[in-house]
Amino acid sequence: MLEPRDYLSVTVDPLRLAVLGHAAVGPVDIAGLANDLGISERKLQEIVGKLVGTGLLRRDLTLDRDALRAVARSLPKDAPIDPDLIAQGWSEEEARTLGKFFTGSRLKQIPTQHAKRLVVLERLAQEFEPGRRYQEKEVDFTLQLFYADYATLRRYLIDEQFMTRADGVYWRSGGRFPEQ
Repeated sequence: MLEPRDYLSVTVDPLRLAVLGHAAVGPVDIAGLANDLGISERKLQEIVGKLVGTGLLRRDLTLDRDALRAVARSLPKDAPIDPDLIAQGWSEEEARTLGKFFTGSRLKQIPTQHAKRLVVLERLAQEFEPGRRYQEKEVDFTLQLFYADYATLRRYLIDEQFMTRADGVYWRSGGRFPEQ
């Protein structure tokens, strides 16, 4: 079976990728494809031979979809959400939502659906202590620990009133607060 690393090393070549693309819709026509790609038939035969050798192409020069599925199954799965992120006060549904968007302690993507985005933003807001004032650099640093596009997160936190900004200073103004 082809390992994911081997699959990547084989398919990063643009010519091999072009051959696989053509094989996905039917058998590869060596003469026609060589002409389309502007390479010699001999060169294309070498490429096809390598792809057959790896198991991505069958001997009839069609794509082996089962080989691709096997590679996909062997790819690493996302790490589950860091349990510390959902340790306090989240409903099962909220925890499931957070689990869909976090891998470990990193945010995979910002949810497009408003209700799910609010859950993620509320969780991020908990990283900021109630009553404490933060400089923009501090807010950016904290958010960057979770997601590369920290500016978008910061804007959403303000827009959704989880945080307030005035005179270049930020503070947490929404979300759940610890009980006193």
